Amino acid sequence: MEKTSTIQEKVISVVADCLGMEAGEISGNSRFIEDLGADSLDLVDLVMELEDKFEVQISDSQASSFRTIDDVVKFISTLDEK
Repeated sequence: MEKTSTIQEKVISVVADCLGMEAGEISGNSRFIEDLGADSLDLVDLVMELEDKFEVQISDSQASSFRTIDDVVKFISTLDEK
């Protein structure tokens, strides 16, 4: 469980940096568009930052399925297990 929370902390940190927010304003169930005010350009930047930070490839179809912080955490967690 600790590993997932570490991934979540890193994801929140990246999102906070990309969107110019405080990490404390963001939680696992924060929705990118509705809660965090991200637009399509923000989401593209965010995916690129996440790819760099976690050294993963995220396809457009995978990225389009991300609605919340937890969606990203689950995705990265499953990659991490392989």
